[in-house]
Amino acid sequence: MSWRTGSLTVDVVQGDLTQQDVDAIVNAANSDLILGGGVAGAIARRGGPAIQAECRAIGSIEVGGAAITGGGQLTARFVIHAASMHLGGRTSAESLRGSTRRSLEIASERGLQSIAFPAVGTGIAHFPLDDCARIMLEEVVLHGTQATSLNEVRFVLFGDEAEARFRHEVERQLTAE
Repeated sequence: MSWRTGSLTVDVVQGDLTQQDVDAIVNAANSDLILGGGVAGAIARRGGPAIQAECRAIGSIEVGGAAITGGGQLTARFVIHAASMHLGGRTSAESLRGSTRRSLEIASERGLQSIAFPAVGTGIAHFPLDDCARIMLEEVVLHGTQATSLNEVRFVLFGDEAEARFRHEVERQLTAE
């Protein structure tokens, strides 16, 4: 099932983020852009060493920011690295909000039409899943009210619980419009 917000279609699916056929996937990144475990590790394994090499060339970015690299061997042409924490740290509501917003802005600045997000910060960084869904969707709704090249935002989630919580939040926010 798809929902609409402004000019955007929002989808919630369960699956493998690294196999999404979209313009960009979002990496739940640390500010040093080191692709270690979790989502970042899966992206590094599937996308190959070119992605980490581009991250090294960019260097560290601010927590709450984002950076873009090529997609390496992924189906997606780009990876947007949403830095919601310091390496080994935790995600905060403010850093999640900022990195989600900046990821959407970068996608639009690049003229991309589709983007796929994981539940940023809910794995290694231990951010609560319900808060993650609420904050990320609030940023998507806000982005949909502005001029953007994006027409599809997809949340690609691991497991039934994450999918159910994101679906609930999408229905809560987008059926109230």
